[in-house]
Amino acid sequence: MSDVTINTPLTELVGVRHPIVQTGMGWVAGPRLVSAAAHAGALGILASATMTTGQLRSAVREVKSRTDAPFGVNLRADAQDAAERVRIIVDEGVKVASFALAPSRELIARLKDAGVVVIPSIGARRHAEKVAAWGADAVVVQGGEGGGHTGDVATTVLLPQVVDAVDIPVIAAGGFHDGRGLVAALAYGAAGIAMGTRFLLTSDSTVPDAVKAKYLTAAVKDVTVTTKVDGLPHRMLRTELVDALERSGRTASLLRAVRHAAAFRRESGMSWKQMIRDGLAMKHGKELTWSQVLLAANTPMLLKASMVEGRTDLGVMAAGQVAGLIDDLPSCAELVDRVMAEAHATLRSLPLAG
Repeated sequence: MSDVTINTPLTELVGVRHPIVQTGMGWVAGPRLVSAAAHAGALGILASATMTTGQLRSAVREVKSRTDAPFGVNLRADAQDAAERVRIIVDEGVKVASFALAPSRELIARLKDAGVVVIPSIGARRHAEKVAAWGADAVVVQGGEGGGHTGDVATTVLLPQVVDAVDIPVIAAGGFHDGRGLVAALAYGAAGIAMGTRFLLTSDSTVPDAVKAKYLTAAVKDVTVTTKVDGLPHRMLRTELVDALERSGRTASLLRAVRHAAAFRRESGMSWKQMIRDGLAMKHGKELTWSQVLLAANTPMLLKASMVEGRTDLGVMAAGQVAGLIDDLPSCAELVDRVMAEAHATLRSLPLAG
């Protein structure tokens, strides 16, 4: 465990030793990875979107049985059962609630009243300003280099915009994997960094070895952005399946999405009515066609095929661009120690102003 620490507004806000966040990746950020990241001094985030509410409560209790360190849960603010998931977080004494989509003012207030730290993820300055005005405690800013759903503005452009726009701690995401990146983010005014792909590629991650091997052999050019999975820009490893998806026509894409929607309904325990309501919530406020909304069913099942079942031929592998720079599988403790040691060495090597 590293003795090197850097205190920032993030470490003070959530009570972690290091200004590092392990992001809530669906099918990946389960109790084992989250507890290992938390025990290493980072803020581990449990992914709940691919869990039933019963599974979420069990997962929270498992993390708590493994570590006394603070951790968080990632939620979909637009999910039909969001209120029930919030109740589980409050009941179980979870420290942090994070969101991939901006939560409502009312949801933020409810969590804060219960003593939960609220940290939404955003991809635009205006979204950061909105959630800050609504009372969010901090914000994760993901630039276009990040894996999964992503935008087209680089972290180095988006991050300083948001830092200048809000007066709450800003956590930088998209393109981070080492101590040099942490120092760079701090220099921009961030309070820490969030990493997904780097934590996915650890020995504590439950992702199958065959899938990890695909990541480790990928070059930077092997990471691409496609809209063919769910109609939205999605950064992932380029594979034969992704190439096939991009070649497929509209009819084939919709038939595939219907099959995956049925499979996800069985997996999640959701009713068709709940899934339709979630689709309506997803469509609201976005320029999405109904075809794109239906395609959203592709995402959880294609990710599960690879991240859980190890079927690299049938699944997709969300990946940040840094996947092309990663070539090992340290434990979470080794990774966090390394990042902090590199950050300290980088700070020592910087020329001082005369």
